Amino acid sequence: MKTIYLAGGCFWGLQKYLSLIQGVTETTAGYANGAAANPTYEQVCANSGHAETVRVKYNENTITLTRLLDLYADVIDPAAENRQGGDVGIQYRTGVYYEDETDRAIIAGWLTLLGESLTKPAAIELAPLDSFYPAEEYHQNYLDKNPDGYCHISKDKFECARSAAHTESDAELRERLTPMQYEVAVGGATEPPFANEYYGSFEPGVYVDVINGKPLFVSTDKFESGCGWPAFSRPIDDSLVKELADHSYGRTRAEIRASGSGAHLGHVFNDGKPELGGLRYCINSASLRFVPKADMEREGYGEYLPLIK
Repeated sequence: MKTIYLAGGCFWGLQKYLSLIQGVTETTAGYANGAAANPTYEQVCANSGHAETVRVKYNENTITLTRLLDLYADVIDPAAENRQGGDVGIQYRTGVYYEDETDRAIIAGWLTLLGESLTKPAAIELAPLDSFYPAEEYHQNYLDKNPDGYCHISKDKFECARSAAHTESDAELRERLTPMQYEVAVGGATEPPFANEYYGSFEPGVYVDVINGKPLFVSTDKFESGCGWPAFSRPIDDSLVKELADHSYGRTRAEIRASGSGAHLGHVFNDGKPELGGLRYCINSASLRFVPKADMEREGYGEYLPLIK
């Protein structure tokens, strides 16, 4: 996981927008690079020098920093100084703040290219992160709690964010994945039964898409089926997977693919355990990456910990 801090006007809308981007695993609204420690919203509005900022944790195997910055630029006026939309004040300035010094060159290069496309100089501040304080709880995920709340970002931009997945080239996938992972997740093959990584494993944790890192299944829903592959009673959410008709081998089966990446996962059958809902999601180990419970917070999957029993 990588972290970057983006300031772009009122953080209510910016947090919502960034949270929808595939590859972004966690967002936090807060106050960055001001003079006072632990400022309140009232102090920030009274010109404490902080910028309303969103801390973004993202999976760099799913979305690059440059792509993330391109999407950020799509919802700000990069030439506006100390204002965005109808909000005016130093706390509404635009800025990209980094913790990792190696990110500076990437951001600087991106700003140069962005400037060449503008008719006015860019007003986006580039600086190392000096300080960041999470905003009050009522600011966190504000638009999820208040769908009709104020937002300077148009709703159509939210839809763009949902579909703005970074797609790796076939060559990139071949280089990053093992041959078996590529043949199964990309090529739609089936790995050998029993002789695969997660068939006999029941350690607590979350199973994520090997291509984009999106959580798909949790250990709580995993059970021994005797089929030779990992079996789950359900995905974390039905929207995370899609069913396709598979007519191979002279029979019809329900193929399961990941909604976000399109990775081939396996098949779903109606012979699961009745007490668990009756379904058996028969999933290839090669299409998954397991994150142990002890590592979930560190890797950005902390919000799924309540699902692990």
